[in-house]
Amino acid sequence: MKNIRNIAVIAHVDHGKTTLVDELLKQSGTLDERKDIGERVMDSNDLEKERGITILSKNTAIKWGDYKINIIDTPGHSDFGGEVERVLKMVDGVLLLVDAQEGVMPQTKFVVKKALSLGLKPILVVNKIDKPAAEPDRVVDEVFDLFVSMGASEDQLEFPIIYAAAKNGIAKWELEDENEDMTPIFEAIVEHIPAPAGEAEKPLQMQVFTLDYDNFVGRIGIARIFNGKVKKGENVTLVKADGEKINGRITKLLGFLGLERVEIDEASAGDIVAVAGFSALDVGDTIADKENPVALDPLHIEEPTISVIMSVNDSPLAGTEGKNVTAPKLRDRLFKEMETNIAMKIEELGEGKFKVSGRGELQIAILAENLRREDFEFSLSRPEVIIKEENGVLLEPYEYVVVDVPEEYSGAVIEKLGTRGGIMKNMMPLSDGTTRIEFEMPARGLIGYRGEFMTDTKGEGVLNSSFLDFRPATTKPYKRKNGALISMENGVAVGYAIFNLQERGRMFIKPGDKVYNGMIVGEHSRSNDLEVNPIKGKNLTNVRASGSDEAIKLVPPVEMTLERALEWIEDDELVEVTPKSIRVRKKYLDPTMRKRMSKNKK
Repeated sequence: MKNIRNIAVIAHVDHGKTTLVDELLKQSGTLDERKDIGERVMDSNDLEKERGITILSKNTAIKWGDYKINIIDTPGHSDFGGEVERVLKMVDGVLLLVDAQEGVMPQTKFVVKKALSLGLKPILVVNKIDKPAAEPDRVVDEVFDLFVSMGASEDQLEFPIIYAAAKNGIAKWELEDENEDMTPIFEAIVEHIPAPAGEAEKPLQMQVFTLDYDNFVGRIGIARIFNGKVKKGENVTLVKADGEKINGRITKLLGFLGLERVEIDEASAGDIVAVAGFSALDVGDTIADKENPVALDPLHIEEPTISVIMSVNDSPLAGTEGKNVTAPKLRDRLFKEMETNIAMKIEELGEGKFKVSGRGELQIAILAENLRREDFEFSLSRPEVIIKEENGVLLEPYEYVVVDVPEEYSGAVIEKLGTRGGIMKNMMPLSDGTTRIEFEMPARGLIGYRGEFMTDTKGEGVLNSSFLDFRPATTKPYKRKNGALISMENGVAVGYAIFNLQERGRMFIKPGDKVYNGMIVGEHSRSNDLEVNPIKGKNLTNVRASGSDEAIKLVPPVEMTLERALEWIEDDELVEVTPKSIRVRKKYLDPTMRKRMSKNKK
């Protein structure tokens, strides 16, 4: 046990956590050198590989000399904050990664606050020192100031500092050192991270912090052993968060080494293992000694802040592109998601409708993207923030927002965020010619803004946000300035019609796309909705006239991604998601029904 170290890697999104873990795996000799494993080996999910972000926290273990180091790679995006929070309870220290150019970012503050409050000892790794605009000394000062403002203890303030370029596999104690590998990081972990507390002689106590699922053995709980020993085949008691006790047997016990899970017969206090044998296993549950079952403190998981209504696709094109189109199939898949993803909540509203609540638009878009890849068809409503009531006061979630923008666009950004309820807290110029502006604002003011932000900053701005807290609700939902161009016919869009509609606004469709009555085919250049006919062909006559056969020039349509569509729609609109297409439509396809509903609403 003295030779075990448990550590989590925490950082803002894209500061290099997964790349660092890759290098530690390779240089410790844990991975088989003959296997070609590619880069960012810890990002196992297809979406993680495509987007270059970590979505699920994952654990690995490496051997370095006589030491076993359990490493947990955590997500950096604030929408997956629920993953980070649980993981920190299971480790004895953290590797805090900070980009040598970007410095402290919103998510850095979020994860540091959690780690310091749990009393964890941090090791600072200033990563990406090979960047041309890197300023490692400034970053170290920023981190120290952050620790002081977060109320760090004296022991936490004396953190070791390592300079690294994880991509090149180099880490150094001092910037001028001539070092060619990651040895300083291994040394710092062994020297500065305490060995796990707990005693192998005491009765068994282990707590589950992540769930997995296997078709053969069912639910798997990944847990840390706080006290005692656990053996394969042992009879134990599962203590639920509400105090319920279930007796059972450990049917499978797995240890971690590199990317593999290895079957083991026994593990003792301090180690992290995977266990199977209980179908009722949940995050935060304690697996305890049968004779003396004592529960550990339950884990607190942050509440969801945003929700959407997911329903069965009922458009005229339903069932033409996907296989799984019925309500029971959608219901089963969503409840299966609940088995492993505890940061999300799913509620059945009847008639093939489900309320899905999560930590942000990205988390919901990731779930939707996974479903469409599994051949599901469904529709999504506009995301809404979750309002809660305390002592008769309505509270809404607030976000801490940091934007890095070129100086010339800062005015537009300040003005837009101001109209959406943002309060500017800080503004400072950065060395690369950009300006960093910090805001506190209601989460609902951010819904639908990211696309506009990219347009306002010509794609050069970077916007990051993380959850602050719940405050008294003051804001109204922000409405889109432009109306929609709505198809009044069913059929196939033609180039001639689209060419004539281009002057009315930006189009979402191209010639050959299927359209139906009530589907939104573009964004109107004015604030009102307009019904148009995208399938109207050219009137042909047998008289030739000059100019009538000129070639038409079409502007490329706006490509609707899931996140963009969710941000764009209003309350009376839906996003139709199928394995092949993402379409935007009105909730009520019939024009008379739409008029009646908008009158009732007013």
